[in-house]
Amino acid sequence: MGNWERLVWNQRDALMAGLSVTVEVCLVAFACAIIGGLGLCLARLFIKPLRPISILMIEFFRATPILVQLLWVNYVWPELFGWPNSFFAAACVALAIQSIGYLAETFRGGIEAIPKGQLEAAYALGMSHLQVFFRIVLPQVLLSTAPSIVNQFTVIVKSSTLVSVITVQDLMFQSQKIVNIWYEPIEILTATAAIYIFAIFLVSALGNKMANALQRSYGIANH
Repeated sequence: MGNWERLVWNQRDALMAGLSVTVEVCLVAFACAIIGGLGLCLARLFIKPLRPISILMIEFFRATPILVQLLWVNYVWPELFGWPNSFFAAACVALAIQSIGYLAETFRGGIEAIPKGQLEAAYALGMSHLQVFFRIVLPQVLLSTAPSIVNQFTVIVKSSTLVSVITVQDLMFQSQKIVNIWYEPIEILTATAAIYIFAIFLVSALGNKMANALQRSYGIANH
């Protein structure tokens, strides 16, 4: 118990600070991934001139390992584009672009699964393209893809353990820092693993509750 107190409890401030950074990185990356994934999906489906570029980007994002993306965004993008100009921003972008590829395909599957008769009926009633998208398409896509979206967020959380490679001071960075000071990895790494496991279960539980609430709002929840 002495080691746990010295290595974990007494280092709780550093660990909580790292956890705060991890949460922030994951939330920003996930928000960017949702927006980017939906944008690429719509470009692929409805904007013919952009379709080849969209497909290329989706496949590139999906096929590139997250570690390569982290290093690429952090070291190459500033030379090419002058941005991102911080390790935190690079971490958010790198985590986002991998998920953008997967979410774009998830959204595409959800959109293509909607019966065309619904869309034709909506247009026949005089609804605009935007009204059809926001009132008919988007709710059904969110409903059908909710489990996949939640799963992709858990992937971002797991992948975030690598952002310490580019010196983002997340939970894993703080954990490794403590290990390098005390050279006693068992307690601190075990505690770190437990925190990540708890975070994953929490995300899954909240995601399931949100999905059930969405189902109830449209009257199709299982009773």
